[in-house]
Amino acid sequence: MSSKYPVGPTETERCIESLLAVFQRYAGKDGKRTTLSKPEFRTFMNTELASFSKSQKDPGVVDRMMKKLDMNSDGELDFGEFLNLIGGLAQACHTQVVSSPVSVCPPRP
Repeated sequence: MSSKYPVGPTETERCIESLLAVFQRYAGKDGKRTTLSKPEFRTFMNTELASFSKSQKDPGVVDRMMKKLDMNSDGELDFGEFLNLIGGLAQACHTQVVSSPVSVCPPRP
C-alpha cells in the first residue's frame, strides 16, 4: 500500500497515476520531460494504441492526429493536449458501450 494514501488509492486515483506514468514513459526521450515530440507521440501510438495504429490504411493518420491535438501549434503535445486524446478515446468507448445492446464490460464484484 502506498504511503501517500492512508487506506490506499481509489480506482480513479490509480487511473490518474497510470496516465501520468504512461505520459512520462514516452515524454523526455528528446530531453524535454514535459512534452511529447512527434517521434515520441508516434512511439506512444505504435506501442500503447498499436491495434488502432496498425489498423489504419493511411500512414499519415498519426501525424494528422498530432497536428489536431497540438492546440498551441508548437510541434509537441503537453500533458493537457495528451489528455484531450485520452478523453476523446474514452468518450468514443463510452458511446460504444452505452449503444451496445449487450454490456461489453464485466460486472464489478
